Amino acid sequence: MPDLLLELRSEEIPARMQRKAAGDLKKLVTDALVDAGLTYEGAREYWTPRRLTLDIRGLTARSADQREEIKGPSTKAPEQAVQGFLRKAGLSSVSEAQVVSDPKKGDFYVAIISRPGRAAEEIIADVMPGIIRTFPWPKSMRWGAASMPKGARFAGVEGKGSESMRWVRPLQSIVCVFGPEHDETQVIPFEIDGVTAGNVTYGHRFHAPEPITVRRFDDYVASLEKAKVMLDAERRKDVILHDARDLAFANGLELVEDEGLLEEVSGLVEWPHVLMGEFEREYLEIPFEIIRLTIKTNQKCFVTRPQSGEGLSNHFILVSNIQAKDGGKEIMHGNGKVVRARLSDAKHFWTRDQGDLPDLETLRTSAEKFNLDLAKPLDQRMAKLDALNVTFHAKLGTQGERVRRIRGLAAHLAPIVGADPALVDRAAVLAKADLRTEAVGEFPELQGLMGRRYALLQGEDASVAAAIEDHWKPNGPSDRLPEDKVGLTVALADKLDTLVGFWAIDEKPTGSKDPFALRRAALGIVRILLERKLRLNLLQVFEKALPGRSGAPTVEASEGGSAVEDNSYINETFPVVGGHADVVADLLSFFHDRLKVYLRDMGARHDLIDAVLTPEADDLLMVARRVEALTAFITSEDGKNLLAGTKRAVQLLAAEEKKGTVVADGVADELLKLDAEKALWAAVQTASKEASEAIAKEDFRSAMEALSKLRAPVDRFFEDVLVVDEDVVVRANRLALLKAIREATGTVADFSKISG
Repeated sequence: MPDLLLELRSEEIPARMQRKAAGDLKKLVTDALVDAGLTYEGAREYWTPRRLTLDIRGLTARSADQREEIKGPSTKAPEQAVQGFLRKAGLSSVSEAQVVSDPKKGDFYVAIISRPGRAAEEIIADVMPGIIRTFPWPKSMRWGAASMPKGARFAGVEGKGSESMRWVRPLQSIVCVFGPEHDETQVIPFEIDGVTAGNVTYGHRFHAPEPITVRRFDDYVASLEKAKVMLDAERRKDVILHDARDLAFANGLELVEDEGLLEEVSGLVEWPHVLMGEFEREYLEIPFEIIRLTIKTNQKCFVTRPQSGEGLSNHFILVSNIQAKDGGKEIMHGNGKVVRARLSDAKHFWTRDQGDLPDLETLRTSAEKFNLDLAKPLDQRMAKLDALNVTFHAKLGTQGERVRRIRGLAAHLAPIVGADPALVDRAAVLAKADLRTEAVGEFPELQGLMGRRYALLQGEDASVAAAIEDHWKPNGPSDRLPEDKVGLTVALADKLDTLVGFWAIDEKPTGSKDPFALRRAALGIVRILLERKLRLNLLQVFEKALPGRSGAPTVEASEGGSAVEDNSYINETFPVVGGHADVVADLLSFFHDRLKVYLRDMGARHDLIDAVLTPEADDLLMVARRVEALTAFITSEDGKNLLAGTKRAVQLLAAEEKKGTVVADGVADELLKLDAEKALWAAVQTASKEASEAIAKEDFRSAMEALSKLRAPVDRFFEDVLVVDEDVVVRANRLALLKAIREATGTVADFSKISG
């Protein structure tokens, strides 16, 4: 069976787009070929900075013939209906249709449409231009003659003035070769704005710019390799990584690995050549995070550290796209000059951030508002952040107002988490201060981390400094949690303020869009509560955080300088769209969705989560503990008894309630005539009491064990007692007995939602 080789070669494709673009090309081409009736054995995509390549193996040479029957109207149908049928079937008259008889419906028209199969070459030539023209690049540019006004001329090319071709960068050549593995292959020609598909590609733009004629994928790869193009991106990554490790080791150093940078660099070179540059040791006085980001962001280079693993070295690893004749000396020298210039800027930022701001007198009002010490650089930056009225969100006020809200929430949360209130207050006040530092202005990725550095330099408590960095955490499912209780408290306050605020102004995630990372914030809170075993009533916190409610917390400094909660503050810093109750209920539901995702990822069954999670459940740790206990219990013999006994009772009760059958408000002892119903009522009362006592102690397993004892009396009850008695009063009382079972077991879970 024949194979297809496709290459789209252009000017440099941005590294961040390459992997996805190659995958998109594979999907678009293979889907189009399958839709046209072809099949294939396998397909693999490749990419370099200047080409997207697709290798499709075992493609069928021709699509199958197709036969389709289109049923039409009755032969007695109106002319209008018959004409509609002919247009749909593509027939010119009814004489081209067949008449089929049906014993019940009579005679009706049927069109038999036969479509002969097509050669794969014809199908490929047909689908490829459309795929290329409509390729889903995140960003693209117009190019070619069609992009110029009609009649305009540039470099001997006359503009056509029609809708131009759009591609990420100008498309330079197309290879499209089709044929069997061992025989001759053929070019499938199609044209895209003056670029005609052929069998010629080009190698490395500096080392081997000459044309290369290819026949099939294997000789294509070999020819590119000779022409200094390494086609496989994973191989390029592997070469870069191992050469960088070896070069560092040979110089007594260790590579600081970075998967994201490795992916990016492999998309910048077709023939990687690893070199080592250096900079002056004096720059090592700068925090290593700044050095690493400076070199990574500006020069796409890796940093190294001594083999002892402490700090960084003054050597960096760069990856060149050429193998220079001088061994790379000029390349290393040029990169070193740029790195030194960037590190000089970084050192300047680092030094200035530790000095005084020039306008301290204008910051005194803000300093008093937050109890700041203007003798300290980080305090100055927080006062500046407030004084400038830097906007957090148009509807949610300034950063200063946000810090005030976070401070108030943190004061409320501190005793719940068990954190020192004074340290929490200090951390909350300084958490956003580094937004006004020059280091964070240059490298936003260092937000929080630089705040920690500057806090330690000005003598803040270690917990306060750690909390300034950690209040952003966790930033995802694999990110670490804050180090201690102070950090946990401020992180909770920060995320809760964000979520309540955006819910209040009705800026919630929709579908796949979540521009403010609200799902991540909620998952972060879920992780903190469950992994640090914190009890928090979310509904109460939502009410505290929403504006327009007395009791929304803030903090003021006491005479001794420590923070005290002031419950007289009414938060009016942002409007609430809709009622408070709707916002609170909807936000809690959002948390439930995040909790379900987290618990399912931890291995919990979805039906057990649904059985435990009620709409008003706002203590997520207790929900998780109930799910954990139910998961462990439900597969045991007692668990099976509990499930079987409960379901039988509850299902019958639900069926009768659906019919509108009267159910008594409570069980009347005098109406219990049979031994089986008396025994069941006694068992329900005993089990309910024992279960309630166990739940009060948060011992959910013991509660379930108590309820599982109902299995035997429930079975006997259904064997000996007719629930739907002819006597309406007796029937209502017996249904009330079943209702008592549902209510007792409902304190643990809704067993009707459990499968099995």
